[in-house]
Amino acid sequence: MNLDVATEDSYETLNAALGGALSAPPPYLGLAALMSRAYAGEDLAPLGNELLARAAADPEDAHALMDLATVLQLRGYRELGLATQDQALQLQQCYHLPASREGGIRLLALMTPGDLAANTPLEFLIANSDITLELLYVDAGLSLSAALPDHDLLFVAVSESDETRPLLVEIASMVRTWPRPVLNDPARILQLSRDAAHALLSDAPGVAMPMTVRVARSALERIAHGELAMTSILSDGDFPVVVRPVGSHAGRGLEKCDDASTIARYLQAMPEREFYLARWVDYSGGDGLFRKYRIVLIDGQPYVCHMGISKHWMVHYLNAGMAESAEKRAEEADVMVHFDEDFAARHAAALRAIHQRMGLDYLGIDCGETPDGKLLIFEAESGPIVHAMDSVAVFPYKQPQMRNVFAAFRDMLARRISS
Repeated sequence: MNLDVATEDSYETLNAALGGALSAPPPYLGLAALMSRAYAGEDLAPLGNELLARAAADPEDAHALMDLATVLQLRGYRELGLATQDQALQLQQCYHLPASREGGIRLLALMTPGDLAANTPLEFLIANSDITLELLYVDAGLSLSAALPDHDLLFVAVSESDETRPLLVEIASMVRTWPRPVLNDPARILQLSRDAAHALLSDAPGVAMPMTVRVARSALERIAHGELAMTSILSDGDFPVVVRPVGSHAGRGLEKCDDASTIARYLQAMPEREFYLARWVDYSGGDGLFRKYRIVLIDGQPYVCHMGISKHWMVHYLNAGMAESAEKRAEEADVMVHFDEDFAARHAAALRAIHQRMGLDYLGIDCGETPDGKLLIFEAESGPIVHAMDSVAVFPYKQPQMRNVFAAFRDMLARRISS
């Protein structure tokens, strides 16, 4: 994607030439603002219609198209949203989110075209701060010959996937001589595939991470037909296993299979050609409930962002019944208040090893605890959604914790500028 095309600088240049006669273009809303409205239960259809009308009235309104692309994805229209995003990026590759306060930090993020999981959602981390964020979308074969926005730091926000690996390789070469501090080394992001992460972390002190193997559909079909033993693929165990399509997120296509017949049924419902396979681990507590934590490591320091509690082993915070259970919320609040001296202290060696081996300035970990006290790693990623969108009335304890997370992120940026 060549950057020798229109950006917001084009408007500024033209407006100056005309003596300031142009009216200001409508602002870019961005992911955090739009997702917050959806999270609060707002129907985004009317806003989508407004954005569509704006784009129809002015085909050069890249902001309307980009926000419409996000609205469409939030409403479940992924492919239409991506097509609309492509239209926006043909007009403009850089999107500006001003700081809430003046005199702060100018952060430039390298982004990739894609869905809501394609990039680190930095917008949530800098909301209501003095950080100005420039979102610069690039693609494989990139050219950065056009003038870049002024910035104090560069953050590589591109998440790891099969689709983004060529781009990350190019960025890794490009940023070696970048004139500003660079956060989240793309060469390190490349190590975040599920199988690569296992190779890095499986023998880390205090860590439990079952072997994760990438397998072709044909191999699972042979297991389903009794022609291949599970142990021939997973050297660290047998059934039950968890299986998911390569590239899936948020539990899509994730299933626990107890035997060959359940593998066969799973394949009937899943058309994908490649899958990740791992041994299932029972991480339930003494009360039979499963607890999954989302931790972020900011410059190596751990912070808890949420803890979901569920009767089901596949814990998703939004369907774990946290809003409906005062008892669960009380436990999560206690974890947040005492995190440093309790959870983080118990798993200090594991968390330190993860930071050292992953080598990323900002890293998200979804994890649990095994009955023998190890940190059970489900996933390590550079792009977790870390936010303060939960209802203050229902989750009053979350706002102070998330302010701590956001302050730690800003402090990291400031340290890198001054170092």
